[in-house]
Amino acid sequence: MLATGTTFADPALAQPSPDPAHSRRADDGHDQQRDQDQDRDQDRDEDRDRDRQGGDRGDGRDGGGDGGGQQRRGDRHRAVPVRGPVLAAGDAADSKAPTGGGLRTALGGTVQDKALGTLNFAVADAATGEFLFGSQEKVPATPASTTKLATAVAALALLPADHRIATTVVRGAPGEITLVGGGDPTLTALPADQVRIGGAPVDRDSAPASMAELAHRTATALKAAGTTGVKLSYDTSLYAGPLLHHDHDAMNIAAVTPLMVDEGRIDPRSPDEAPARVFDPAGQAAASFAGFLAAEGITVQGEPARATTATPAGAAEIARVESPTIGRLVERMLTTSDNTLAEAVARQAAVAAKQPASFEGAARAVTGELAALGVPLDGVVLTDGSGLAKANLIPPITLVELLAAAASPAHPELRPVITGLPVAGFSGTLVNRFGAKSGANEAAGIVRAKTGTLQGVNTLAGTVVDADGRVLAFALMTRTDADPNTARAAVDRIVAKLATCGC
Repeated sequence: MLATGTTFADPALAQPSPDPAHSRRADDGHDQQRDQDQDRDQDRDEDRDRDRQGGDRGDGRDGGGDGGGQQRRGDRHRAVPVRGPVLAAGDAADSKAPTGGGLRTALGGTVQDKALGTLNFAVADAATGEFLFGSQEKVPATPASTTKLATAVAALALLPADHRIATTVVRGAPGEITLVGGGDPTLTALPADQVRIGGAPVDRDSAPASMAELAHRTATALKAAGTTGVKLSYDTSLYAGPLLHHDHDAMNIAAVTPLMVDEGRIDPRSPDEAPARVFDPAGQAAASFAGFLAAEGITVQGEPARATTATPAGAAEIARVESPTIGRLVERMLTTSDNTLAEAVARQAAVAAKQPASFEGAARAVTGELAALGVPLDGVVLTDGSGLAKANLIPPITLVELLAAAASPAHPELRPVITGLPVAGFSGTLVNRFGAKSGANEAAGIVRAKTGTLQGVNTLAGTVVDADGRVLAFALMTRTDADPNTARAAVDRIVAKLATCGC
């Protein structure tokens, strides 16, 4: 599955030129195989959350994919009527929170379903954060991709709302330039009209930065200085520690480096929800940049070389492009459960918290910021930002506290956590859940939730509007040997009971 190909070096990929909406000029600011009998119309969450040691392949599209989103095989979508709002105001004066006893009665036998195996869960009032009902709610469990909620909350709390990730080009010695990775894995070699996020075209706010545009701006600056030939190096010194996640498989996650293009995909247009990745994303990105420079009339002498030292702080910047804002990146990360982007967002949090931009440093930054926000951290263990790691532990009560904080009027900076959650039966990793055969279809369109799946683990954490119009935050965490589809349907039925509860 590993390759060192330089697919993106072809400047033809840049025609027509992408919209530079988020770019700025420097001068202007596991079994070891799939289950061959798996139903091809299984829910999309399973497609995205496959464990590569089981019938599912790693939290891979729910522990993180980045290519599937709302798209299914054959590019089919399911239209779902929306019964009610996905997030109401949650004003305590407008509605009454259910009681613990009422929830116990409403949920009834749904929480005893054998398909759930061991279930830890918590339900809270999203308006106040008050715990309402649960079981083993303080007992840590494997969060899988619901780990991304912690990553998202910490990053949004640490970084200003207008924070964008820059990829820059700076001058080196005479006749030399350096491409500097700032940690944006969404930088693309594709034209804007060919970029897809979750199977859908991008709008101006979500469009990624363009490698072709960066090359154009660099070439313009070089020609203005009378230069038509350069030596090119590339700087990946921003990140520290291992390049590869402990559960790296070159599909569900790329090598974690601050310089890459199209998240290290071998084929940037691939609709595969766990696409094959190149072995060296930084080298691929540099080759892509060199190809675009050549198309602009700038000769790159020799092969791009990795810089042996970090770029000096005072190096003269020639050109830059920038990612969408951190809020848009968080929404993309949560909706499509993008592992590679999650690790990049976690490292942005680490840099902001003055921690090393590594797996360990990012985990310290996230837990430190959550503690500052008053989120309970008893039993929390984080080793990554994506949730691919089975060593991660989070109690359900912590997940509902994260969601309540994100929904709170006191923390408007955290709102992209809520707006980025997939909508039941409609978007992202929930597009094929809460269907007619699930027994949970009454909740379609009124549940927003982050999914998480590893082998034997199924989690769901989000918000639901109950029958009285009250917004509830919930976290359901299972460990089971049951078929993943069966287990997920059982989880969904619990949430559907919350949606119909006027209790």
